[in-house]
Amino acid sequence: MDFVISELKNLMQIPSPTGFTLKAASYLMDEFKALGYEPELTNKGGVLVCIGGEGNPLLLSAHLDTLGGMVAEIKSNGRLRIVPLGGLNPNNVETENCIVHSRLTDKTFEGTLQMNNASVHVNREYTTQKREFSAMEIVLDECVKNSDDTKKLGISVGDIVSFDPRTRITETGYIKSRFLDDKLSVAILLGYAKHIKESASELNRKIYLYMTVYEEVGHGCCGAIPSDVREIISVDMGCVGDGLDCTEHMVSICAKDSGGPYNYEVTTNLIKAAKRHDLDYAVDIYPYYGSDADAALSAGHEVKHGLIGAGVYASHGYERSHIDGVRNTLELILAYTTEA
Repeated sequence: MDFVISELKNLMQIPSPTGFTLKAASYLMDEFKALGYEPELTNKGGVLVCIGGEGNPLLLSAHLDTLGGMVAEIKSNGRLRIVPLGGLNPNNVETENCIVHSRLTDKTFEGTLQMNNASVHVNREYTTQKREFSAMEIVLDECVKNSDDTKKLGISVGDIVSFDPRTRITETGYIKSRFLDDKLSVAILLGYAKHIKESASELNRKIYLYMTVYEEVGHGCCGAIPSDVREIISVDMGCVGDGLDCTEHMVSICAKDSGGPYNYEVTTNLIKAAKRHDLDYAVDIYPYYGSDADAALSAGHEVKHGLIGAGVYASHGYERSHIDGVRNTLELILAYTTEA
């Protein structure tokens, strides 16, 4: 668990909005190599590694890309209008610190996303203004007075905007951060790879790990899946909310999301493995959700598919999980891949 949490903290320090993931992928490549594996950087920028085993190949996927923004306009006042990358919700990033990554200069610039005319003592309509990106702006921490001043810094339309994850681990074991979806699962799979390398556990089949980089826009796992893969399990966030049984302390096994039911056999076997090991788990249906496993099937891959993940509350916002959920997820993966 210490290793997983350490990796999570390191990953959170590397901005990786969807489409801007090379530094984070390079970090993962180095970590897998340090564990003694031979990872491959895919053409699209994902990280694929075989960790051993023989027969009936299974691919475990998690995604490295996160939500973020892109500069859409340099306004006449020198501030920036952005559009979201993935399902970034304006209500969840108002007043959040952010970084603008200049595409042409590689420089970074700090700022804060605010409502237009955000001073309450000046703007009587502030409370009732609709929270949408067209009514918001990044206020740069630079002395800029007009669009020309901002352009002279090297900022352009199309530059990536990343937001402060504000990662915090409490003494009670809660993990609070933006982008637990899905860097928490990436860290869990790193912990899994470390355990397999250092323990005497024998894999019951050939196992690939695949860290994708375009999941938040729907095509993370559409390509680069090895041709021999027979099954894919997406390790993503487990939903926590009204009408669902999962909590942050549990591993969630998804029976159906908005794309349809997951493979009956795979889901059943995951449930049986959780029961055999007396894991704290829930089986839930996610009403507004799509996973990398869904994307793989949509792309035409003839594979069985499943979806699991540590319970995460406040998805796509300031998210929260717990070390118990991490442990239950890791133990379910181990049970599913090391038992006869």
